[in-house]
Amino acid sequence: MSQSTQKYILVTSLVWACILAAVLFFVYKPRHSAPANTGGPAPLAEGPVVSSSAMRQVPQSPQQVEAPLAPVQLSQAQMQSIDMSTGVAQYKRLDNDLSATGTVAIDDRLVSYVQTRFSGYIRRVFVNATYQYVRKGQPLFTIYSPDLVATEQEYLLARENEKTLGGSSIGDVAAGANSLTAAAEQRLAQWEIPASQIAELKRTGRALPDLTINAPASGYVTELNALPNLFATPATRLYTIADLSQVWVNAQVFQTDVGQLKPGDSATISVDAYPLKTFRGRVEQILPQVDMTTRTVAVRLSIANPGLLLKPGMFVNVAVKSSMGRRLVVPASAVFQTGMRQVVFLDHGNGSIEPHDVVLGPRIGDDFVVLKGLAAGESIVTSANFLIDSESQLQAAAGSYAPPPPGAGANQAASPQQAQIDLTTEPTPPRKGANVFRVKLTGSNGTVIPGADVTVTFFMPAMPAMGMAAMNSSAHLAEKNAGVYEGSGDLGSGGTWQVTVVAKRGGEILATKQVHLNATGGM
Repeated sequence: MSQSTQKYILVTSLVWACILAAVLFFVYKPRHSAPANTGGPAPLAEGPVVSSSAMRQVPQSPQQVEAPLAPVQLSQAQMQSIDMSTGVAQYKRLDNDLSATGTVAIDDRLVSYVQTRFSGYIRRVFVNATYQYVRKGQPLFTIYSPDLVATEQEYLLARENEKTLGGSSIGDVAAGANSLTAAAEQRLAQWEIPASQIAELKRTGRALPDLTINAPASGYVTELNALPNLFATPATRLYTIADLSQVWVNAQVFQTDVGQLKPGDSATISVDAYPLKTFRGRVEQILPQVDMTTRTVAVRLSIANPGLLLKPGMFVNVAVKSSMGRRLVVPASAVFQTGMRQVVFLDHGNGSIEPHDVVLGPRIGDDFVVLKGLAAGESIVTSANFLIDSESQLQAAAGSYAPPPPGAGANQAASPQQAQIDLTTEPTPPRKGANVFRVKLTGSNGTVIPGADVTVTFFMPAMPAMGMAAMNSSAHLAEKNAGVYEGSGDLGSGGTWQVTVVAKRGGEILATKQVHLNATGGM
């Protein structure tokens, strides 16, 4: 990208940022006076709301407090209009497939090191390149050791003495000669002198100045320090030989998924270099360390490596199949995530819906594992949860829910309302500030119903994006005329309010009504 292009992009970004800031200032600047009541729709919100003394506001910020939920009662028509469906919590046998990435590494258990048990000078080097393949027993180098030559000469001398003194009539002399020979041969064995070299000593009767060291295992030379004329000590690591017929794959699994794995789970490895080939292995160990940067855990897989196609350091894709056994699950669509809570809505039948907190495990396909809060066979709502949650919040704020009588179920009909509610406001529509609310109660035959206890509750949900907490306000209406009830109350903001009217008499609910009213006056 040229320098002029970069300058153009920078200037354009700054101009748009300034325009956006100006628009936001105009939209969200506070107003010092409410506009006149025009009777039109409520204007858009213009900033955070500070409620009046009559408005009860949630004490903490909406980001810190979850809105309370209450049971709701839906009619058959309401359930059909929101297309509500139900399911049940049930046990299933779960197999989970986890995907991860990993790298190929050498299996440490298949690594051999070549060192000598004595000090000496390296003479000839036969294997002189790293990643050269060697077979078990193949000569690697020769070494001259003065200590080894001296021990060989002691061994040969002991053998000669054993031959000479072995036929002595004095038993202790013959036994001493035998013990010297055995001690010298044992020292050679402790220095890991090959049996073939000892047999050569016995055959020739002469000390061998150079000892040939052979490969202890088959594999690839990954480290080479053997050089001609090098003085080697027992601490000198001359060769490292790795057997790559089986390798490790270190898979990086997110810490949220690692609890689903266990040693022995099967795994499949794929590599971009071989698109039609897969390698199979098993989880060998879940390492006890979390990467602080990526929040992943290294999971070690043991993989057979036929043809040595997997090279150490190669990047691979890993699919681990984990069996979780029989677990209690619910459809993922039945879970409502509120941010701080995990909620399902229990269906008690006949439209009786109850919010219920649960503790969930991992999501497996289209299901969530339920750890706590549900039992197998319980009926739950699997669709329209968002609408039911909104209704549940409204009922909790209004405090108007009356639970169905014990034993209410799908085979019982809902009790019809005993009265009809007509709600009016003055002014119409209502406005921010003081308002008069008027309710008329009439029976099914059109006669007025006196002596009722009528409450009107206004509720506005929280708007976290605007920094606005949930608000509600209640007004108790007194009977002004027969069947006509009136009272006043304050609305702390313009906008759309959810209104619940509850009429009771003698502790029995006569009727309820829920409407939405648009208040004027701005926020």
